[in-house]
Amino acid sequence: MPAVAFVGLGTMGSATVSRLIETGHEVHVWNRSPEPVERMRALGAIPLGSVAEAFRIGTVFSMVADDAAAESLFTDDVLSAAPEGAAHVNLASLSVAATRRLASAHRMRGIDYLAVPVLGRAEVAAAGALNLVAAGPEQALKRVEPVLQSIGKRTWYLGDDVAAASVVKIGVNFNLIHTLQALAESVTLVEAAGIDPSVFVDILTDTAYTGTAYTGYGRLIAERRYSPPGFTVGLGLKDLSLVESAAADYDVVLPTVPTLRTMFEAAIGAELGDADWSAIAEVTRGLAAQHSER
Repeated sequence: MPAVAFVGLGTMGSATVSRLIETGHEVHVWNRSPEPVERMRALGAIPLGSVAEAFRIGTVFSMVADDAAAESLFTDDVLSAAPEGAAHVNLASLSVAATRRLASAHRMRGIDYLAVPVLGRAEVAAAGALNLVAAGPEQALKRVEPVLQSIGKRTWYLGDDVAAASVVKIGVNFNLIHTLQALAESVTLVEAAGIDPSVFVDILTDTAYTGTAYTGYGRLIAERRYSPPGFTVGLGLKDLSLVESAAADYDVVLPTVPTLRTMFEAAIGAELGDADWSAIAEVTRGLAAQHSER
């Protein structure tokens, strides 16, 4: 198995690295804070001293929180020190604009850049069952395919334009955000009628809605089980911001976005920013409670 470097050891990054180690890869890791590095070292990963050092391995995978984190790490100074033939596979959800900027910066330094945002939570990554949405140079994708096969069940190649991968991932997350709010409203309604929300979710997901978003998030909302988070409210608001910027990039109007932003911002205002993003349901429950008190 080829050696790879991995930058960013949050929940998803750590799960992905653990899967790579489990499948026999030599993985060199870097993270801003040392604790995740030590956890991965215990599994067999090799610590790196810097992001620049990561490129000396040849192939760098990254999973960082947002545009600002990615662009603060993969700077011109870092990229200019990369050896000839290096490649960077960005697994994170970034904006269309940032994806294009990063691809351009890498291209100017002779580095192959692939946008490969992942679909699935940490437990899916750890099981090697992610869906991978890929765009960028096809020859670079073929080079890293053995690594991608270790973490994903399918890779969807969308062509050379790296922005295509970002906008598809943004579109998927927008559907998930709508799912969370639809679940929040229907659960709040049946609770008000005195119905056990867990029973309602079982009925819902055994008949009309059998997808994993409904079965998984429905139970979290019904049981108010928002910790530990698989994906936080704060990150959900970041993804909603990506939706807003993508809509502006492609000149489309998404009428529900302002309302969804209100829900996420209200959840953060209620100190739920670090809870699982399904906790936006508590905003709808709170609105129902306020109304009943009038």
